[in-house]
Amino acid sequence: MLLSLGDVRSDIHMNNQFVTTPENLRATERLVREHLNITASGEIDAVEANVTSDYFNHRSADEPMETRQHGPEGLRATIRWLHRAFTEMRFEFHEVLIVGDRAVARVTLHARQHGPFVVHDSPDGRVTDAFPSNGRAFAVPQTHWFRIAEGAIAEHDAVRDDLGMARQLGWIPPKPIYIIRMLLTRRRERREQRRNTNTSSRSQRNNA
Repeated sequence: MLLSLGDVRSDIHMNNQFVTTPENLRATERLVREHLNITASGEIDAVEANVTSDYFNHRSADEPMETRQHGPEGLRATIRWLHRAFTEMRFEFHEVLIVGDRAVARVTLHARQHGPFVVHDSPDGRVTDAFPSNGRAFAVPQTHWFRIAEGAIAEHDAVRDDLGMARQLGWIPPKPIYIIRMLLTRRRERREQRRNTNTSSRSQRNNA
C-alpha cells in the first residue's frame, strides 16, 4: 500500500539525510507519476500537494514570465500555458528510476494541438514565436528529471523531442501559407501581451 503524501513528507527524510526504503521508493514514484498526470489533466487544485513551496521548473525559460516563479503557482502557470495549446494530453510511462532524492521518468507525451503554441524565449518573457494549430496530434519521447525534498517535487527538468513534435504538428518544414499564419498569430499574441501589460500597469498605479 502506498504512503499518503503526509506520511511521505514526514518519513522520507531522517536527520536531514535522504532515507531509501521500499516504501519511499514507491512514494517517490507516485509523486513523479502524479506530477506528470496533473500536468496532462490540468488539475490545478492538485498542484499544492505535489510540489514544494520553492519548486522550480528549469524548462520554463521559453515559457511566460509567470511560469518562471518558484512554488506551486509557477507549475499552475505552466499547466495553463500548455493546455491553451494542447488537448487530449497524456503521458505514457515506460520507466521510472529513483536514486536517492533524484528520479527520472522516461515517457511518451501524446496530445493534440487545438490552440496556438506561444514561445516566450526572451529574458523579459516577450512573445518570440507563435505556432497556430493545424489540428494534428503528436506522440514524442521525453525524459523528465526530478529532485525530491521533504516528500514533494522540488525541481524539474526535461529532455524533449521538440523537433519531432514540430514535424508531426506541421510546423516544419513550413509551407508559405503556414508562415503567414505564424506571423499573423505572433502579431496578435504580441498585441494581446502589450494590452495585458498596460492593463496591469494601470491597475497597479490605481492601487498605489
